[in-house]
Amino acid sequence: MRWAGQGIDVDDGALPGLQRIGLIRSVRTPQFDGITFHEVLCKSALNKIPAASMLPFRYTVNGYRGCSHACRYCFARPTHEYLDFDSGRDFDTQVVVKTNVADVLRRELRRPSWTRETVALGTNTDPYQRAEGRYALMPGIIGALTDFGTPFSILTKGTLLRRDLPLLTEAARRVDVSVAVSLAVGDAELHSLVEPGTPSPEARLGLISAIRSAGLSCHVMVAPVLPGLTDSRDHLDDLLGRIAAAGATSATVFGLHLRGSTRGWFMDWLARTYPDLVGEYRRLYRRGAYLPPEYRAELARTVAPLMARHRLAAAPRMAAPAPSVVPVTAGSLQATLF
Repeated sequence: MRWAGQGIDVDDGALPGLQRIGLIRSVRTPQFDGITFHEVLCKSALNKIPAASMLPFRYTVNGYRGCSHACRYCFARPTHEYLDFDSGRDFDTQVVVKTNVADVLRRELRRPSWTRETVALGTNTDPYQRAEGRYALMPGIIGALTDFGTPFSILTKGTLLRRDLPLLTEAARRVDVSVAVSLAVGDAELHSLVEPGTPSPEARLGLISAIRSAGLSCHVMVAPVLPGLTDSRDHLDDLLGRIAAAGATSATVFGLHLRGSTRGWFMDWLARTYPDLVGEYRRLYRRGAYLPPEYRAELARTVAPLMARHRLAAAPRMAAPAPSVVPVTAGSLQATLF
């Protein structure tokens, strides 16, 4: 793999923003074709969210920035611009890895001022994206939080979480642990177009079952719902039914929001892939990043009887973002990063 031979003294196109956050080296390997990993030493691990953000958690930890899942709609895309990367292809292919995040987290949790508030994992980019198979940051993060009596939540699309189920079940004996899987697209063909780097719907349904078999509750984020693509009653009924059959204990359903540069990236993809929908999206999002109230109300009316039919509880109060419902400011986004 030749990871060790790639250092920062080589002119590999690293941008100045990386130098500001402690770049060690930039790494490419054939096993991750097209992706560059920028290994950094972070100065802090716990991120405090501004109270004005109104998010249902106050602290996050993010081991990675950028995400090879390459979801067309990802709300975190604009955060890559803080590193002088673009929010499009760079977000998908230039992944920053905080190699010392677990050690720094332990140091911060050891402080007498730490009050053991819930920490959210997976709020910016997925902690179980493909890079985790190489860098294995999560076992150290989970161990640190558990050892210092800190409850935590995980939100992921990554089936690599299976690897850490023994750690999570042990942690759950000592602290409050919430696990959520994101699954919004049930159709395999559409999934390959809109979430090209993520595990398949069937694989994530298997992950839900594995989480439940390990004795943990599993919430499912059916989000974002894509107007004209995944918002039909038939699609939602089928997907919620499969989620329930896999053993999920609760679910949340909400629609797509398009904020900042994510909007342009998604709309360019939509124009290439589903040009007939462009006009409808422009109408729906003509006043801003969020779907109009009447659309959200209609989606809620569609979903409520389906949730009841499949005996899925509504969302518990867990540390996972619902950005199409809760307004997120640029300041709160930046605070989830560092």
